[in-house]
Amino acid sequence: MKKYILLFCCVAANFLSLRADVKGTVTDEDGQPIVGANLIWKNTGVGATTDLDGNFVLSVSPLTDTLIVSYVSYENDTLIAKDGDILTVQMGGTVALSELDVAARKVALSKSRTAVFDVQTISGEELCKAACCNLSESFETNPSVDVAYSDAATGAKQIKLLGLSGQYVQIMTENIPNFRGLSAPFGLGYVPGPWMESIQVSKGTSSVLNGYEALTGQINVEYKKPAGDEKVAANVFVSSTARAEVNANTYFDVAPGVSTGLLVHASDEFVEWDHNNDEFLDMPRVSQYNLIDRWYIKKGDYTGQIFARGLYERRQGGQLRSLQNPYIVDIETGRAEVFMKNGYVFDHEKGTSIGIITNATYHNQQAAYGDKAYNADQWNAYLNAIFQTSWTDMHKLSTGISFNFDRYNESWYYGKNLPENNLIRYEYVPGIFAEYTFNWKDKFIMLAGLRADYHSTYGAFVTPRLNIKYNPWDFLHFRASVGKGYRAPNVLAENNNLMASSRQMVIADDLKMENAWNYGLSITGYVPIAGRELTLSAECYYTDFINQVVVDLDTDPHKVLFYNLNGRSYACSAQIEASMEVFKGFTATLAYRHTDVKSTYNGILREKPLSNRFKGLATFSYQTPLKKWQFDFTTQVNGGGRLPDTYLIDGVPAWEESFKPYVILNAQITKYFRSWSIYVGAENMTNYTQKNPIIAADMPFGDNFDATMIWGPVDGYKVYLGMRWALTNWKD
Repeated sequence: MKKYILLFCCVAANFLSLRADVKGTVTDEDGQPIVGANLIWKNTGVGATTDLDGNFVLSVSPLTDTLIVSYVSYENDTLIAKDGDILTVQMGGTVALSELDVAARKVALSKSRTAVFDVQTISGEELCKAACCNLSESFETNPSVDVAYSDAATGAKQIKLLGLSGQYVQIMTENIPNFRGLSAPFGLGYVPGPWMESIQVSKGTSSVLNGYEALTGQINVEYKKPAGDEKVAANVFVSSTARAEVNANTYFDVAPGVSTGLLVHASDEFVEWDHNNDEFLDMPRVSQYNLIDRWYIKKGDYTGQIFARGLYERRQGGQLRSLQNPYIVDIETGRAEVFMKNGYVFDHEKGTSIGIITNATYHNQQAAYGDKAYNADQWNAYLNAIFQTSWTDMHKLSTGISFNFDRYNESWYYGKNLPENNLIRYEYVPGIFAEYTFNWKDKFIMLAGLRADYHSTYGAFVTPRLNIKYNPWDFLHFRASVGKGYRAPNVLAENNNLMASSRQMVIADDLKMENAWNYGLSITGYVPIAGRELTLSAECYYTDFINQVVVDLDTDPHKVLFYNLNGRSYACSAQIEASMEVFKGFTATLAYRHTDVKSTYNGILREKPLSNRFKGLATFSYQTPLKKWQFDFTTQVNGGGRLPDTYLIDGVPAWEESFKPYVILNAQITKYFRSWSIYVGAENMTNYTQKNPIIAADMPFGDNFDATMIWGPVDGYKVYLGMRWALTNWKD
């Protein structure tokens, strides 16, 4: 930890040598605050945008003292500003807009300057830098989130945040907890990339308003909305692996204040590939059909949303079908979900409002792994009611109640000659929460949250969380956080992909609720260089488990053991990052992260297996003037790590003790037209793959078969071609 603290001190010292800012408010002719007004220093790319209260803070430019203020439908305002000025800018001279084309580059990947949380937003612009077939492929250009295959047979992908697997990250869609339990192993593939408007990644302890399950952070996905710019859009994609995908969405107004939208997805893979000749498919064939219908209602102070979704997916992997008595992986999934959001504002001045969210989900899975099977369904009902108000600009309170219900019906067997197991269980979790925000002149913000919940199986527990943000100047932001998180174990539901091996799953009878403390510290600086801005950040997060369900692959190489932690378990993640628009149209991001994850296995504190010790990332993007062409390139350097303890097959170790670092290169070229674009790209350009990812592939029904020793890519290089088309006005 000493070297991480020294790193923070050095970065802080450099930033403290700078000081200069201008602050103020932008209003309309009636004195009402304008949200999203732009303030730019003349002839530079440095500026700021007003917040929800019309306020702004920005660093003084060393190149000019002329500030240009602009907002759609108003004439630009030009004024002189100097260090320490507090400005009140009133926009006037409205402009009648005719039809015109505007060429500007959106911010693709941004770290919030105003949020008290350490949150990063991945916009639709950033998602277009890669193929991004689904949510699991949306983090290729993100240094904070890792995505890797969980095994070499099912195609399941899992994310890692702060060095820990995705089960410790609260995944949300539209700020509703989602992809829990049965949907956890494959849920990242249920969200098509073209459907997403943005993704917010929040690291460390997050808001208690959304529950208690975020041990390392939250990832929230925002779908495209009926109130958005697109009237109709489509995305068609094909790849060299014979994968084809079609996405389409359309939105239209039904009545004043009422709009609706439809999102459609269909994808399939038509060829079985076995490039390493082990008679196992490199990747399973996945067919998916996905449909969303949503409504948006805005009537005065009332806002409502209705969302309904249906999904069918089938994964077919394992050995080639042409073999006699092949080992088959066949996973069939049906899913339906519906949510309603109702919000009403009582007092706009104080921000007094109430919001009620209800959600219901049904998930059914029928899975076969050779001679093993896991069949289950899950019903979930969720309620969250939130009341918010502000006493003054400095004090805000959010409070409410929540309720979560889960019903699991599970049936499984480990071999056709072994008995079948059946289990039906119910979980009820009512909760109450409150969150207080203290904001002193946007310089110091403290957010303190507390919630109390009662789990029908594990009893009552309390979740405290505290986040602090301090920015003495606009160019320097400090954040600190501490808090606790809990999660109930769902061993079979969340780990049934481990059945793609001969290992016997041994589950302790007295598993406890997992809980951990998370501590975080980050610093972000914005440094003006030659009229542009360099963003530098450094962070360190430490997760300390009080109790954890240990997944032990070491004690017995022919078993996977699940038991309560008896000793220490922690994860320490430290990251530095730099990003900048180097020259007009060309942006670059460089990042490095070191991860130290250890847990106690059978009484011994050891490095967690199958985890990368470090990650390096470099992304470069160039967009030509008027957005005619765009070129994107990404380099990932993935560090090595430990493998579980091995055993001998014919006197030879079944696998190595560790794996070495490896590099992944991706690139994409996009050509833009008025309302459509085409893109072509390549993934894993060096064709790097893990050799022999399946142990004893020649005897899949034997005692040594294992498809879960996966640490690197299992499929080689891939090229793809796609087309995006969108109309923002029916006249187009």
